[in-house]
Amino acid sequence: MPYHRADTSAQADKLSGIVEESDLYEGFAPHVETSEIKTLDFYNLPKQTGKEPALRSFTEIQQLLQQNKKRDVKNILRENSWPINSPIRSQLWPALCAQHLTKQNMLDGFYWEMVHQVFGTTELSEKPIMLPAFVDATHCLPYHLTSTGRAVADRIVNVLGYDCPDITYSPVLYPITSLLLHFMSEEEAYLCLAGLVGSKEKTFINQTKLQHEVTWKTVMQIAKKHTKSAIAYFQRICPGQKLERVFMDWCWWILAGLPFQHLVRIMDCYFHEGIKVLYRVALVILNLFHKECQSNNEWSPDNIKNDIGNALIKFCKKIPVSPAKLLHAAFSIRGLSTQYISRIFIKTEMLLKSRSALNSGSKQLIKSRSSDNLPTSQSQVNIQMMSHTLTIREHFGLPGTTNFIKTWTDRQFLFTLWSWLPVRITMYQPVLLYTTEEHGCSLTTFYVRVEQHEPTLLMIKTCNNEVFGAYCSSRWLERNVKDDKGQRQAYFGTGETFLFSLYPERAKYPWVGIEGDRDLGHSSELFMAADSKMITIGGGEGQAIWMDENIRFGKTDACKTFNNPPLCPSGDFEIRVLEVYGFVGV
Repeated sequence: MPYHRADTSAQADKLSGIVEESDLYEGFAPHVETSEIKTLDFYNLPKQTGKEPALRSFTEIQQLLQQNKKRDVKNILRENSWPINSPIRSQLWPALCAQHLTKQNMLDGFYWEMVHQVFGTTELSEKPIMLPAFVDATHCLPYHLTSTGRAVADRIVNVLGYDCPDITYSPVLYPITSLLLHFMSEEEAYLCLAGLVGSKEKTFINQTKLQHEVTWKTVMQIAKKHTKSAIAYFQRICPGQKLERVFMDWCWWILAGLPFQHLVRIMDCYFHEGIKVLYRVALVILNLFHKECQSNNEWSPDNIKNDIGNALIKFCKKIPVSPAKLLHAAFSIRGLSTQYISRIFIKTEMLLKSRSALNSGSKQLIKSRSSDNLPTSQSQVNIQMMSHTLTIREHFGLPGTTNFIKTWTDRQFLFTLWSWLPVRITMYQPVLLYTTEEHGCSLTTFYVRVEQHEPTLLMIKTCNNEVFGAYCSSRWLERNVKDDKGQRQAYFGTGETFLFSLYPERAKYPWVGIEGDRDLGHSSELFMAADSKMITIGGGEGQAIWMDENIRFGKTDACKTFNNPPLCPSGDFEIRVLEVYGFVGV
């Protein structure tokens, strides 16, 4: 039957670093084997002097969460080393994960209804449950769960797979499930996972093979910049071993290598900040391992050169620093902003996608005329829905052609455009947000109707019948975001943004950053800009698309961000129709 924990708020608020022997394991759920969990006198923890600031209570953190003071919560989570057995996590972790929950239909009893739907009963089966295909069978880490706890984890993962069919590959999902179950009930653990998986603002758990590959390659790229000495050392002692093989297992340095005490403290921060916490910890592990290799014979070149990856995991099991020192080092790394990580991630993702397209036979990435990977059946439905609202489509056909030819041409244009969109976006239904023919020619109206949507697809038809536009990866509302100095940022957006031309030329112009791994400078990252007087897409020695506040006149130049020619021959253009599409459910 479902387990429901008693209210532990008083315990969570009052527990200090020293507890009575009988209360050592009060913070853990009933399905945890506590006999092997070390709680006190761990490694080189400093002794209590009586002068340390009191650990913050859940009540204090809950108030900050309700006030949306996320930065204050972040600082508290980083600085407060609650004991491994503190009951605060039975409330803290669910509250942190609940921030990211996007589904509004998860009312009381939702999970148990799902369990009954999947298994026909809420009773826990004594027979093993077959795990979903997205689970990595070699890394179903139970940590300190009992056999019952493992069965509960199996059931949660199955229900999540049933409720989220888009998850196709997620090896870390099972270990995260196990960790959650150490401090909460089955239903609470499921709701936490639903929040992490469905989060829109931050990434917590990769859910496809592409995301998994992009992530470890992102970690590798970041490591090359932030742990140069360690990378150079590994390459020198193991010239025949590819770095890729080492970084493919980066998450297991943490999830399978680090002691449980370290892992729990990392999760305190991870459930609030996302996967970037794990990136930081991985960099610290590399640096620590490099130092140990130079001073400890156990990690001498002869002992590790044949398998650095396995040596890293063994090193993590004996990591010579406390959880507090590990996290302090991780959060002391400079130049590792969320924006920087996102830029590397998107660049890596686009590079992988472009190589995949080339390997599958598409030789026209920059000026693609293909519809590779599409249309799926859902895509065809979405394209058909878009064609019903597309005013610009009426002008695609050449003068004098029949309606049949026009219709065929319309569909070909739309299929081509659809093939250029990120694959994940093609599964969502397009919706017309703004058109000058219905909503008028006003930048103010444009912002009111469009600025909250991400991504958006802009399509322009000029008075000379040219048709071109842009896929804009970020919300136009970001034009108002200010930097640390209180200044509005001039440009925003990400490397997923691209330009396209549909008539008379048909071409796609992606971000120049996907063509290689070199630093192309600031001018290559001028994706989107806007204010009350104009809209700009692309920059660097010209603006790819510029429109005035009346959405009547515009100009187009070659620019460095997309390495595009002017999108219409004259450069200057008069707008006949502007249409902007969003995507329902993104």
